[in-house]
Amino acid sequence: MKKGWSLPAVAGTVLLLLSATTELPSSSASSVEHTFVVSQINLTHLCKDMLVTVVNGQLPGPTIEVTDGETVVVHVFNESPYNVTIHWHGVKQRLNCWADGVPMITQCPILPNHNFTYRFNVIDQEGTLWCHAHVPGLRATLHGAFIIRPRHEAGSFPFPKPYGVRRSPSL
Repeated sequence: MKKGWSLPAVAGTVLLLLSATTELPSSSASSVEHTFVVSQINLTHLCKDMLVTVVNGQLPGPTIEVTDGETVVVHVFNESPYNVTIHWHGVKQRLNCWADGVPMITQCPILPNHNFTYRFNVIDQEGTLWCHAHVPGLRATLHGAFIIRPRHEAGSFPFPKPYGVRRSPSL
């Protein structure tokens, strides 16, 4: 340390710099909270019963709708016999990549009869995305829509229709 610097002064400077460079949720930001119960149900497909892993007994799973700038909180209770993670496909995970849902890369899987809470901020994003299980065998049944609306709906939502449709030349 440089002569003349005290430990509290250095710590204070570091905290000030960190708080200025990170995006923390403001106290005025609202949050959207959901509970996902991952379980198995019997479905009949082509006259055959089969066990299917779903969220909240639905296929597809529930739709999450948020507005840009909100915090998303999803409590996942894994009542299935499989390890599970939820991947928020296309959502930018700034400063919280541990909530991205890629098993053994960004997080440990949620074991059967365990739970995990995903908490992340949706900042400077909009559009229709999706969330899905990041386990190959469950991706087809454990999924749902993830809709991010613009912060100022009056000016940009619903999105304007395209000016025109480009047609291919006739042969």
